[in-house]
Amino acid sequence: MTSASTFARRTLVVAASGAAFALVLSGCAAGSTDSTTSSGETIIVGTTDKVTTLDPAGSYDNGSFAVMNQVFPLLMNTPYGSPDVEPDIAESAEFTGPTAYTVKLKEGLTFANGNALTSSDVKFSFDRDLAIADPNGPSSLLYNLDSVDTPDDLTVVFNLKSPDDQVFPQILSSPAGPIVDEEVFSADSITPDEDIVAGKAFAGQYTISSYDFNNLISYEPFADYKGVLPAAESPINAKYYADSSNLKLDVQEGNIDVAFRSLSATDVDDLSTNDAVKVYDGPGGEIRYITFNFDTQPFGATTAEADPAKATAVRQAVADLIDRDEIADQVYKGTYTPLYSFVPAGLTGATEVLKETYGDGNGGPSVDKATATLTAAGVTEPVELNLQYSPDHYGPSSGDEYALIKDQLEKSGLFTVNLQSTEWVQYAKDRTADLYPAYQLGWFPDYSDADNYLTPFFLKDNFLGNHYDNPEVNDLILKQASTADAAERQSIIEEIQAKEAVDLSTVPYLQGAQVAVAGTDVGGVTLDASFKFRYAPLTKG
Repeated sequence: MTSASTFARRTLVVAASGAAFALVLSGCAAGSTDSTTSSGETIIVGTTDKVTTLDPAGSYDNGSFAVMNQVFPLLMNTPYGSPDVEPDIAESAEFTGPTAYTVKLKEGLTFANGNALTSSDVKFSFDRDLAIADPNGPSSLLYNLDSVDTPDDLTVVFNLKSPDDQVFPQILSSPAGPIVDEEVFSADSITPDEDIVAGKAFAGQYTISSYDFNNLISYEPFADYKGVLPAAESPINAKYYADSSNLKLDVQEGNIDVAFRSLSATDVDDLSTNDAVKVYDGPGGEIRYITFNFDTQPFGATTAEADPAKATAVRQAVADLIDRDEIADQVYKGTYTPLYSFVPAGLTGATEVLKETYGDGNGGPSVDKATATLTAAGVTEPVELNLQYSPDHYGPSSGDEYALIKDQLEKSGLFTVNLQSTEWVQYAKDRTADLYPAYQLGWFPDYSDADNYLTPFFLKDNFLGNHYDNPEVNDLILKQASTADAAERQSIIEEIQAKEAVDLSTVPYLQGAQVAVAGTDVGGVTLDASFKFRYAPLTKG
C-alpha cells in the first residue's frame, strides 16, 4: 500500500520555492550560536525505533534518520504530498552537463554553532561518506558519485560516473544527503553522538538541547533556520520505549502526545475505538523481507558443504513455502498486505513476479513445489536454517511473525529452523559481520522511486553486505538509473525483478502502511508520500 506515482524525467533546473506546503526534512541556519526559539507548548513523541548513531555516515536505519531529518540540512527535499524533490538549502540544482550536477547554495548559511555552512562542508560530507564506507551506513546510495568539486563557497559540482542520472536528486534527499560541519565531524571515522551534540553541529529546523541515547532527545526550534520548510514552533521531546505496550499505554493515557513506530496491529485496532486519541494512516513504502547471506547460508560459499546450486534451491524452497496471507492476517490483522516482488505495489515498475514463480502460482505456499526444487538440486535431507530477527526494531509482533514463518517452513518437513533474536543496536552490527545466515530486515524508503528498492539491495557493494553479486543485475540497475525514457526505464526495472526472482538475494513478503496515534488536541500529524515523519508541523492545544 504505497503512494503511486508515474515516473517522469527529472527537471534539470528546479527553482527553490517558499510555498505553503513547504518541505520538512531539514534545512539550514544562520545567526548566533545559541539562536533557538520556543513559542509553543512542548510536544512529546514516543517511539520504539532505536537510534544507532547520529552520524549520517554510520547509520542507514529509520530510527536514526528520524532524528537526522529534523536537525541536519539537505540540499534537496520532499514537499508535502509529493514524492518528488526540490531544492532545500540549495538555491538551485541542475545538470550542467551529462555527468555534472551543479548545486548553488543559499547565501549566509550557518550551523547552530555559528560556523559557516559552505560548499566545503558539502564536499566534506559526501567525501567522508565514501571514505568511511561504514557497513551500516548509506554510502551504497552514492554508487554513481565519482567526485565533488567546489568552484566557490556557494557552488558544488557533483561529478557522476554515468550520465543522465534520473535518481541522483532524490539521493540528495536521502540518508546519504545530510550536510555536516567539517569543524565538528571526523573526516575518516564515525563521530560520537556526544561530540555532535556538544558541537551544536545542526542546521535544520531543530537543534538538540539534550541527548540521552535511546531514552530521551529534547529538540528546540532553531530560529535562524533558512530552508524552505515551515519553521518549527514547538519544542519536541522524543521518548524511546523498549516495549510497545508501554508506548500504547502512555498515548492512550495522555502521558505522551504522539506515538509513531511501532505499535502492534492489536494495539492500533484497540486505540481506533478510543475517543481520547486519533489514529492516522498514510501511504506506506515499508516492506518486510528475509535476507540470505550468500557466504554463510546453508550451502553458502564459505560453508564446508558449499554448493551454489543447492544454496539457490534453499532460497527458492523458502519462497515456495512462505504463506504471506497467513502472516498478514494472523499477525498484522490487515495493517500489512502480501508483497510478491522486490518493488512494492503502487510504484512504477512493480510486478508480482514471485506470486507467479513460487508456491502454488497464485500467492499461496506449495510443499510439493518446494520438495521438487530441493530434490532437483540434490538436497535430500531437511535443511537446518539459522534464522534471526530483531524483537525491538520492527515492532512487538516480530516474535509472532517469525514464529509463524518457522512453523510454515518446518511443517513442510523440509526445514529445521533455529530461531534466534537479538536487540537492534547489536543486531545492526552482527548482520554485517556474517553472523546471521538468514535474517529479518525491513525497509522504509529513502525516496519514492523503484530504484530505492533495487540499488541498496542488489548492487555488488550493497547495504545488505550479504555477498550477493550478479554482474548482469548490477549493470541493469546502473542502466535504469540513467534511462530518461519512462517506458524503457520501466521495462528495465521489471527485468531486474525477474532476474532477482531467480537469485532471491532476499525474499520479500509484506508491505505496510504508516500509522501514528495522537491525542485529540494534537494537530499537524502528516503522513505522506515522502515516507518521513516530520516534527515541525505538530501543534498542540
